[in-house]
Amino acid sequence: FPTRRSSDLRLIALVGVLAVVVLGYMAVTNETSGPDLQDPAQMSEVSTTVKPTLGFIDDERIKNAESEPGNWLSFGRTYEEQRHSPLTQINRESIEGLGLAWYKDMGTNRAQEATPIVVDGIMFFTSSWSRVYAIDAKTGEELWMFDPKVPGEVARKACCDVVNRGVAVYKGRVYVGSLDGRLIALDAATGEEVWEVDTIIDRTRFYTVTGAPRVANGKVFIGNGGAEFGVRGYVTAYDAETGEQMWRFYTVPGDPSLPFEHPEMEMAAKTWKGGNWWEFGGGGTVWNTIVYDPDFNSLYIGVGNGSPWTRIIRSPGGGDNLFLSSIVALDADTGKMKWYYQTTPGDNWDYTAVQDIALADMEVDGEMRKVLLQAPKNGFFYVLDRSDGELLRANPYATVTWASHVDMETGRPVENPDMDYTEKAKWVLPGPLGAHNWQAMSVDVDAGVVYIPAQDNPLIYGVSEQLKKTGVLKHEPGRWNTGIEFGRVTKMFVDNIADQPTPKGYLKAFDPLTGKDKWSVEIPHYWNGGVLSSAGGLVFQGDALGMLKAYDSDTGEVVWEFNTYTSMLAPPITFELDGVQYLSILTGSGGGDLFGGEPLPPVAEHASLTYNNYGRLLVFSLGGTESIPVPSVRDRSIPAQVVNASVTDIAAGEIVYNEVCAVCHGLAVRSGGSIPDLRRMSEGTHEIFNQIVLEGLLSARGMAGFGDTITEKDSTQIHAYVRARAEQDRLYAAGEVELPQLTWLSN
Repeated sequence: FPTRRSSDLRLIALVGVLAVVVLGYMAVTNETSGPDLQDPAQMSEVSTTVKPTLGFIDDERIKNAESEPGNWLSFGRTYEEQRHSPLTQINRESIEGLGLAWYKDMGTNRAQEATPIVVDGIMFFTSSWSRVYAIDAKTGEELWMFDPKVPGEVARKACCDVVNRGVAVYKGRVYVGSLDGRLIALDAATGEEVWEVDTIIDRTRFYTVTGAPRVANGKVFIGNGGAEFGVRGYVTAYDAETGEQMWRFYTVPGDPSLPFEHPEMEMAAKTWKGGNWWEFGGGGTVWNTIVYDPDFNSLYIGVGNGSPWTRIIRSPGGGDNLFLSSIVALDADTGKMKWYYQTTPGDNWDYTAVQDIALADMEVDGEMRKVLLQAPKNGFFYVLDRSDGELLRANPYATVTWASHVDMETGRPVENPDMDYTEKAKWVLPGPLGAHNWQAMSVDVDAGVVYIPAQDNPLIYGVSEQLKKTGVLKHEPGRWNTGIEFGRVTKMFVDNIADQPTPKGYLKAFDPLTGKDKWSVEIPHYWNGGVLSSAGGLVFQGDALGMLKAYDSDTGEVVWEFNTYTSMLAPPITFELDGVQYLSILTGSGGGDLFGGEPLPPVAEHASLTYNNYGRLLVFSLGGTESIPVPSVRDRSIPAQVVNASVTDIAAGEIVYNEVCAVCHGLAVRSGGSIPDLRRMSEGTHEIFNQIVLEGLLSARGMAGFGDTITEKDSTQIHAYVRARAEQDRLYAAGEVELPQLTWLSN
């Protein structure tokens, strides 16, 4: 297929394909005993009847993606996932002429995190609630939309909003993982469902899927999330044509009294000592990074944190707890492990290794090596040999206090004993958001530089007095089971405020071999978007302040910016149609920083708080003249509150709120802008507060009922705390008190 075709030709092709699909569908439905369209085992019969042409990508095409610089064929553009474009029309000299070509309102104020796939002028991408779109990439015309109809109450099971990071496109199919754990294959031409499978092994646990699937060698690979709620991690390969399961690799051992699913689990179980980790799930979810390497036919997976976070509960006898916080190389055909490297043995801080992995050929110590590059949460940048996992470099790329360095002889980090939080609460860097999270980095191999959206964002870690005394944590279904003291986290924060490191963000041009910054730009807010670099000498990033910026790749100087009035997390992409290069990005923030909520000084407030969290798809080109509406500043006044509750009830409500509600509605009832701010509820909403919280009155809108995990007394006390916090912040805004108290817990 040509890499460029006119809008008219694309529409003609689409009409032709639709006609073929309709005729094929009529032929199937007129049979008295035709194949079941929902049965993966029978789908081969259907798929041989209808061969859609739109979105036809095969392995060879992705392997040779460099020959099609105008397309964006895979999650990271190519199998190497470097997110560096060879396009040069938009460059240092022409950038001043970049303008908005068109935009699409997504009709949501929830976080947008997807990387679009662009194939022959058609853009495929996802929005919140796992909805999938196919649009004309030149004009923005919507060709089709698929809604998997995820039940609203599933939002409660997602640690970090109802997000989705994208699709995979392969041989005329579009593959998406839905928030409720299904893998769905769609016809790329029509958006009609071809098959779906349930990827979840245990529906009693809070599993979700937010990551983009990957495709290679006739297989679709998908992981999942849910470690905070207590699940066991794994990655699964499915037949791309039929949906049949081909293999499954578990990342942590299950109940040791049961048979091991595969030999790697027997090996891993020896590194978990004591405790009852399987009751908590163990964690190790593969919720983001899955990368295929055609050079070795390997699948590299990034493995997440433990469940619970604290190792004294998970594995009180010590041990590395394989394969938590690890990079694991699997045979893509069989799922058998080739090698592994653990970035954080015995993880104690939620230091996942699911951040982007990029592949490259680089000269290391005078020898050309096929390397794997990753900047995981723990703050060290790793360079590994892809053939065997040998550690070649491990340099800090952000502020790190939990460890002094990585021992290159053993490959293990050297922990800082002063940061042990089991006896006394400690501020630790990085915090659980990491020195780098899922937001994409970019690799310019020729320049020897990686562009990283890094951050310094600490958390005060501590454990409860009960845990200190007994070492036992009861598993609470439906709640976060981290082992970290979240109920009193506001008090720990206030009591230790003088020691808090200042949160901030960075965009860094980092040399992974020397560990030195080529340049570093500080950003006032820590939670910023992914990165794209190009041969035009530019680095693009959307930030929390709502600014989409282009930086000079040599100096870090800002050479262009566009105010989107909305904070951004998603990475930009670039593509070319009919000789015109385009730049595209989705706007809308939230995700993993919902817990942080509205920031306290000195962190700058972000655009989605100031205006609104407008979910939009923006597409730019040289000479673009479109504009987006300039929004009004959001009314954030807080109504006066009637607080008829004792200090004891308010303090009790604070604990339960922080354990159950803060993950979405924000610490100290300070919403981050995409989830409703409870301080601003109307009196009508206050009147039905318990019905909402306990019975799920608003479950269709994502607010499920919590009657299975909290009592009516709990709900009433949470309500009292919300009202009290609202009144404190109202008085502070009115200048009637100097500072909000933030916590009711006494010493």
